Amino acid sequence: MKITVWGSRGSIASAGPETVRYGGNTACVSVESDDAICILDAGSGLRRAGLVFTGDARPIHLLLTHLHMDHIQGLGFFRPLFESGRTIHLWGPPSTTQDLRTRLTRYLSPPLFPVRIRDFGADVELHDAPVESWLADGFEIHAAALIHPGPTLGYRISAGGRSVAYLSDHEPALGGPLIRTRWISGFDLAVRADVLFHDGQYTTDEYRQRVGWGHSSVEQAVAFADLAGAARLVLFHHEPDHDDTMVDDMLEQARSARQNGSADAAREGLVIDL
Repeated sequence: MKITVWGSRGSIASAGPETVRYGGNTACVSVESDDAICILDAGSGLRRAGLVFTGDARPIHLLLTHLHMDHIQGLGFFRPLFESGRTIHLWGPPSTTQDLRTRLTRYLSPPLFPVRIRDFGADVELHDAPVESWLADGFEIHAAALIHPGPTLGYRISAGGRSVAYLSDHEPALGGPLIRTRWISGFDLAVRADVLFHDGQYTTDEYRQRVGWGHSSVEQAVAFADLAGAARLVLFHHEPDHDDTMVDDMLEQARSARQNGSADAAREGLVIDL
């Protein structure tokens, strides 16, 4: 599997000279095999991913964690969606009230956006992510609900005996102390993952002011990764007000605190080969 980060920022895009190293685009990560492409979230980073994957014959599975704007705002700028004859599978969290197409149409329609789903040139198949694992062109995918405001999923993608877990917006500490138990939100997705992308938006002091907002501190992300036995933690969903130096400091904190694995911070252009 080849993993590429196209957007690492959370909440709102924050491009500028102070964020040039880690990037200012919002959440988007691709996972590739020789046979297929999975894309996790459709933040503003999806536009650049689309430039690379346009004309690629491999099927695309686009996995949305939730429908907050910073995770879907790239959809209308993803060029493969406009390629005639191409099939793209779009997966998202189920709802008890409306299907995925209806909910996405709130954004992909005037006055918020001029293009509707029906205007895409590709054959777009929308699916509610199932509660059990499923196979997608050689990838085994498992989705599970996470602690975050509104219906929100995390994903685990496996192939060839390797696995990547993606828990972009996640506040497991809201469910209780982070102690070794399978009942922790997201634990089954992250357990013994080769790579774990996990929300690390806040410092410890910032988190105290934002309990219940659906995000984690670096301290909590490290504790979660250690409990799950994830080999490599990648801090994700960087706070838009944090410049590169601040993210550097948070990464050093994570590296010092990790007990049973490594730590990194997601940055646009980061490629991980498994």
